[in-house]
Amino acid sequence: MKNPCLFLFICIFSSVLFAEDGPVYHVPIHGTIDMGLPHYIQRVVNEAEENNANIIIFDIDTFGGRVDAATQIKDIILDSKVTTIAFINKRAISAGALIALSCDSIFMTPGASIGAATAVDLQGNKASEKVISYMREEMASTAEANNRSRGIATAMVDEELSIDFLLNMQGDTLTVKDVEGFAEGKLITLSTQLAVQLGIAGGEFERIEDVLKYLGLENVEQKNTKESWSEKLVRFLTNPVVAPLFMSLGMLGLFMEIKSPGFGIPGIIGLTCLALFFGSHFLVGLADMTEVIFLLAGIALILMEILVVPGFGVVGISGIIMVFYSFFKMLIGVYPSPEDYYFAYMGLSVGIITSVIMAVIFYKTFPHTELYQKLIPFTPQKSGEGFTISKGYDVLIGEMGKTVTDLRPSGKVEIIGKYYQAMSHGDYIESNEDIIVDGVDENQILVKKV
Repeated sequence: MKNPCLFLFICIFSSVLFAEDGPVYHVPIHGTIDMGLPHYIQRVVNEAEENNANIIIFDIDTFGGRVDAATQIKDIILDSKVTTIAFINKRAISAGALIALSCDSIFMTPGASIGAATAVDLQGNKASEKVISYMREEMASTAEANNRSRGIATAMVDEELSIDFLLNMQGDTLTVKDVEGFAEGKLITLSTQLAVQLGIAGGEFERIEDVLKYLGLENVEQKNTKESWSEKLVRFLTNPVVAPLFMSLGMLGLFMEIKSPGFGIPGIIGLTCLALFFGSHFLVGLADMTEVIFLLAGIALILMEILVVPGFGVVGISGIIMVFYSFFKMLIGVYPSPEDYYFAYMGLSVGIITSVIMAVIFYKTFPHTELYQKLIPFTPQKSGEGFTISKGYDVLIGEMGKTVTDLRPSGKVEIIGKYYQAMSHGDYIESNEDIIVDGVDENQILVKKV
C-alpha cells in the first residue's frame, strides 16, 4: 500500500469500532528516560491489557536518556496487545524518538519535533561505529515494524547517510531543498509539518482530547496513570546525580562506625544508604550477580587486610579496587552508552572525593562537637562513684615475705605463699632475704628489707 499511515489508521479505527468500550490509558513520558521508567511502562501496559483497553496514549516530551532503558520500553510497546499512540507534546529527541517510533500511531502538537537520535562520546563527538550501528538498526527496525520509512529513521542517527528524494503523503517529491536533514552531514530532525508530510506522524493536534475526538473515543472512559511511590523511589535512587550521593553517605557512615565504639546510628545510616543504592540498581537491572560477587570479594579482602595481614598493602588495595569496580559497573548498567560512561565516571569521582573530604572533616572536628557527645557519650569514672583500677594490693601492707629474685630494684617476692612483682625503694636486695610490704604505688607493691 502506498499510504502506510492511512492503512495504519484504518486498522486502529476498525479495532476501535468493533472493540468493547474499554478505557483509554494516558501515560506521561516526560524528562530524562532512565532505567526506572521501563518498570512503570510495563505495569501500565499489563494493566491496560487486563482491562481490555482501547488504546494507550503515551504523552511524550523528552530530550532522551539511557539507550538501554529506551530499548526496553520499545520492546514493551511493540509486544503490547493494546493499540499504542505516541502524542509528541513538544519533543521526542534521541531515545524519545525510538519510543515514539515503536507506537502504532504518532500524533504531534504544533511546533513539536522528532529525531536527532545519534550517539556521542564524552567530548560530544560522534560515537564509535559499533554504537552508531546498533542505534541505527534499532531505529530502522522499529520504524519498519510500524510501516514507517527506514531511510528517515536511520538518517536520524547517522549524518553520513543522505536521502536523494522521498515522496510525501500527497505523492509530491521532497528533496534536500525541502528537508535539510536529507543532505549528507546533517541529522534529520522533523518538525510536525514535515513529520506529517513524510508519513512519520498521522496528524497535528493541540491536545490529547482532540486526538480522541478524531478517533471517535471522546466519550470513552479515560484513565490517567501515575507512577507509584515505589517506582518514583527507584527512579530517584537510580538517578545518575542521586546515586553517587547515597554511595558516599553509605561509605561515610561505615567509616564513622569504625571510628566509634559499638554499633549505632552511623552504621545503621551507612548500611541503609548502601542497601538502597544496591537494591535499587539490582531491581532495575543495572546490577547483576557479577557486581555483587565483586563487591563481597572486595569487602572480604579489605577485612582480611585489616584483621589478618599486617600493614596495608596489595590485599587491601585489591579489595578497594574491586569495591569501586562494582560501584562503577552498577552506575553504567548492562548496555551503556557513551553518556552513561560519562555519568558513571563523574558520579564515582564525586562519590570518592566527597567521602574522603567528609571523612577528614569528621575525623578532625566531629568528635569534639556536642552532637557527637550525645551520640557517643563519654563520662569519667570517678573513684568516689565506686570506680577503681586497683588490684587490691593494699591488704598486703604490713605482711612479711621473702625475695624470690634479686630486687634491682624490681623483682619477684613471695608473700603469704603467693608470688608478686614488687619494687624496693631504690636499694638493692638479694634473693632469699626477709622483706616487709610497706606501701602500694599505682598497683606496684613497695617492700623494704627487714
